[in-house]
Amino acid sequence: MTPTHDRSQAAPPPATPPPLPASHGNGPSSASRADTVVLNGEQAQAIVRLLEAAPTVHRRYQFFVWTQTQMQALVPHQLMVCGAYQRQRRSVVFDTFHNIVLSPEVLASITDPDGPLTRALGQAWVDGRGQPTAVALERLDGDAALAARTLREQLGYGELLVHGVARPQRPSEIESLFIFGGPVAAERSAQRAACLDLVLPQLHRIWQRVVITEHELLRPAATGLPGKANADRGNAGSGRAVPAQAITPRERQILQWVRDGNSNQQVAEALHISPLTVKNHVQKILRKLGASNRAQAVARAMSMGLLLGADTGTDSDR
Repeated sequence: MTPTHDRSQAAPPPATPPPLPASHGNGPSSASRADTVVLNGEQAQAIVRLLEAAPTVHRRYQFFVWTQTQMQALVPHQLMVCGAYQRQRRSVVFDTFHNIVLSPEVLASITDPDGPLTRALGQAWVDGRGQPTAVALERLDGDAALAARTLREQLGYGELLVHGVARPQRPSEIESLFIFGGPVAAERSAQRAACLDLVLPQLHRIWQRVVITEHELLRPAATGLPGKANADRGNAGSGRAVPAQAITPRERQILQWVRDGNSNQQVAEALHISPLTVKNHVQKILRKLGASNRAQAVARAMSMGLLLGADTGTDSDR
């Protein structure tokens, strides 16, 4: 099926950045806007780099790097929640990317497809007629109010930007939903919304591709069937197989936080251990997986299914 917003790939912008139509979100809090929004030089270059790099993004860690290096100039954020409808689950499944420390309770509330917070944010976008919609957390009520208040306290700001793709002629049937959080000046709110609307087709297409790729890679590892994921076990390090049990529960926990883009200091604060302890865990993980850096370690761990059901709790060190 072809989602409503799945438009053809945009051509690179001309030398003079074009004016963009302002966002027309009708959610609980609409971003302040002007008649037109003009891309500055940095943003115009970011769009070119975004489109050039898009075909190389297939894995979750590549997607994280792509959004951090290419999208920040267009849609600045500290928190990004990506949701894609998965037919085998009959639900929108969410994943988070963030460079600030958030509690497990907050992460659970923002990724629970049946939770009041995600339902309220999704409904706000539907009510906004499929346009980029700024949602004021303090204006959410009912069951979503408590989760929204906790999220606001940990984020340090009170507004989220929501946009997505729905099925043709069925605005309430969401194919993908993206939630962005980050401090932004009021005068830049409309520009951020317009930039998000501009890059949405690529964002939707690439996240769908990442979800499918990760599912296909993790499925053999989860079922024990032969396949690429199991074959990758023999590719780590010097070619010897790395048993899954060689990675301890604590190391899986560290990997989960590293996968989400957290620094050693941020992981230490979240788990109530020292940064040196985190560093030592990371070095052990790199050696066990035969990885040369954190991104490569995360990629190999995911391909081996090591992060399935990984615990991100804050229990004492083991």
